[in-house]
Amino acid sequence: MATTTPAAKPTGRPDDVDVIVDQWAREMPDLDTRSMEIFGRIYRLAGLMGDRLERAYGKHGISRAEFDVLATLRRAGAPHRLAPTDLARSMMITTGGMTGRLDRLVRAGLVERVPHPTDKRGVFAQLTEAGLDVIDSAVVAGVDAQSFVADQLGDAGSRELADHLREVLHVLETRRS
Repeated sequence: MATTTPAAKPTGRPDDVDVIVDQWAREMPDLDTRSMEIFGRIYRLAGLMGDRLERAYGKHGISRAEFDVLATLRRAGAPHRLAPTDLARSMMITTGGMTGRLDRLVRAGLVERVPHPTDKRGVFAQLTEAGLDVIDSAVVAGVDAQSFVADQLGDAGSRELADHLREVLHVLETRRS
């Protein structure tokens, strides 16, 4: 068990994570809760923002999972087409999971399957005009749903937080265990 340095008092308004950390400090005073303070907040932030994004994308008739497919195709550039295996790899999901998402998007008229020009067995997933319209409006709605946080933090605070989160990602991605 990691031992702790004395927990610093919160500099801002206390939150639910502070309550949890205080409870652990009372029950296990030698427990180092610094990581709990970081990741407890990251998990809560992800859940809260995920719910907010789900509502924003829902107004455009898509889920977050469908948004991810459409956004990946959109970011690929014209003609907004990728092989399903490349989509799955990019999104870190199984090809079976990708097939289900693509089937729903094809039924909705947002994606079409087009034959590979040189491989008779291959197909591409490609945005339709309707899909392009939906993703272009949904991405704006998603950014709008998130931007109020950056607005509250200001330019310097937003940049500092983004830099710290990049460092955390780097640590986790380079030290897999």
